[in-house]
Amino acid sequence: MSQGDLLHVVTEDDISDARRRFGHGIVWASAVLLAVVAIAQYMQMSGARDFGFQTWRPTLYAYILWAVCLCWSKVLIHGEHGKRTLFVLPAALFVVSLTVFPLLFGIIIAFSNWNLASPLGRQFNGLDNVRQMWADPFYWNALRNMVWYTLAILIEYVIAFGLALLLNAEIKARKFFRVAFLLPLMLSPVAVSWMVGKSMLEIRFGPIAKLARWLGWENPSFFGSPEVARFTIMVLDAWTFIPFMMIMILAGLQAIPKDLTEAARVDGAGPWKAFWEIVFPLMLPVSVTAILIRIIFKLKLADIVINLTAGGPGGATDTVTSFIFREYRDRSNVGYGTLLAMVYLVIIILFMTILMKLAERFAAPRT
Repeated sequence: MSQGDLLHVVTEDDISDARRRFGHGIVWASAVLLAVVAIAQYMQMSGARDFGFQTWRPTLYAYILWAVCLCWSKVLIHGEHGKRTLFVLPAALFVVSLTVFPLLFGIIIAFSNWNLASPLGRQFNGLDNVRQMWADPFYWNALRNMVWYTLAILIEYVIAFGLALLLNAEIKARKFFRVAFLLPLMLSPVAVSWMVGKSMLEIRFGPIAKLARWLGWENPSFFGSPEVARFTIMVLDAWTFIPFMMIMILAGLQAIPKDLTEAARVDGAGPWKAFWEIVFPLMLPVSVTAILIRIIFKLKLADIVINLTAGGPGGATDTVTSFIFREYRDRSNVGYGTLLAMVYLVIIILFMTILMKLAERFAAPRT
């Protein structure tokens, strides 16, 4: 074996106790400095003491110093093995700075009375925002609407599966229909709300409204009554995202070996029986994945509602996200809006965790 073929094997370094103590020392010293600066910064922002800090930059600089000392200490304490950590640790610290810190700051804001129109600025108000949320019928109405919007995904899934089966069959102009069905997915929801909702559904001159009037609907108001408005929002959102589910299901259908369906046909199974006993069970993992991703998109539904109805009439089309948006924009209520967002985040985490556990058990291969 030549010298160039030898593998580089990392062995244990001969690290002295003084070097280890120095590595631990710089980490703890920088951590203490970070804690002291953060506490002083918080006391400055709360008005308890004046340390001369104008912004949060001192805490940022202290965090950067602690991150550098932490990476350096890994090499000092573990030697060559510690260098492996440097491939992941800086990225992890960067993610923490972009997620954990804003989350902690959001929790502080959530328990504060902070109205941008008030000259008093942010003031801690304890559980007042929680009590306001508990007695807010519009927020609970938005949560109920989200239940209906989420349940509509089942109908979207059926339509998407049917379109995927159609596009997977040997039909004429199959490539054209694949591109045509994907066109709504290429449009942004804002464009859909203006192009379809504001133009084609316009009660006086919209072509869809004229067609409805010609079919016998005297006053085709798609956003006048709560039920029709909610149904219209569901249809527009489904028209935008059904192609996304369709393309995922189509990819799964094309991955199924044709030998299986041909063998079932030889054994005398009809198309319907072959679908339920072969195609559909094999498509369960893809179907569950498509539904879960669609639910994630649905839980963020806001832009179509904001542009078309602003939650109306009477909150019938409101989503939690659109309601929180109006708390920020229309009422400038940052503290209360942040609390609503935090509560909704907790609901989403719990809901998606339970759903993924059930999906894992439901889509598991059966032996």
